[in-house]
Amino acid sequence: MYDIIIIGAGPAGLTAAIYAVRAGMNIAVFEKIGVGGQLILTESVENYPGFPMISGPDLMDKFEKHAAKFGVEIAYEEVKAIKSKGKAHVVVTDEGEHETICVIVASGSQPRRLGAEGEKKFTGKGVSYCAVCDGPFFKNKEVVVFGGGDAAIKESIYLTQIVKKVTVVHRRDKLRAEKLLQKQAFENSKIDFIWDHVVDRIDGRDKLEGVTIKNTKNPDQKKKLPVEGIFVYIGHLPNTAFINVDKTSGGLIVTASCLLETSIPGIYAAGDCRDTCLRQIATCVGDGALAAYSAGEYVERFKSGHL
Repeated sequence: MYDIIIIGAGPAGLTAAIYAVRAGMNIAVFEKIGVGGQLILTESVENYPGFPMISGPDLMDKFEKHAAKFGVEIAYEEVKAIKSKGKAHVVVTDEGEHETICVIVASGSQPRRLGAEGEKKFTGKGVSYCAVCDGPFFKNKEVVVFGGGDAAIKESIYLTQIVKKVTVVHRRDKLRAEKLLQKQAFENSKIDFIWDHVVDRIDGRDKLEGVTIKNTKNPDQKKKLPVEGIFVYIGHLPNTAFINVDKTSGGLIVTASCLLETSIPGIYAAGDCRDTCLRQIATCVGDGALAAYSAGEYVERFKSGHL
């Protein structure tokens, strides 16, 4: 039986692993796809202390090497469910069942889709959720970015190094991104803005031909943008379907504000999968450390028979 099983190998999960191993815990880390989570898709990071400018993949590489230094190993198994077994738990993956005293869920999130006609058809064929991954395919072409938060504006700025023009379409009349990013975007001659509009449909037969947008204040007012690429940054959906604990209507795991424990004793949540007011690398790292500390306390109580 493990002391702690950690689900997810992003900033929160690897931080939890480092803290847990250093505390002498017997742990396992399960990751579905690859180390890094959303950070691996980020072209540049400017707000993580100690690194004034670093790419997401480079920063995640440092996390991984740090964890490996302390003997953290990652098992690439998809978690299907978590079952309680008395005061302990069983993590069910596509490879089998694993008993553990505690679980830390750091499963992160995935990009929210537009839900528009044509989106599924052209995903990977003109519709993208990662400028770092797919930007080079649109060299010297015109693209549209949906969104108004940090990710949308940061990736729009990045795309201007590759594409001919970026049109940012936002459902409101002002951006939600941090002020510094807004300033950089407004001063960039290759970025245009269309306010108070959302997607209506994605156009094209055999290939992407453009996107039709509609006015949020008057939906009958529509216009077609003849672009060759569409990048979507309208938020994320938490990867929490596998666990049955208290969640928000959007699927975010509800935790005790202090110890990050879920509605089931011995199960903790950290990072982008939990209900929190701020989702940044720094907060994910803090969550991971606190969840590992809380889980370690639970393990000690479990082993001493004081639960």
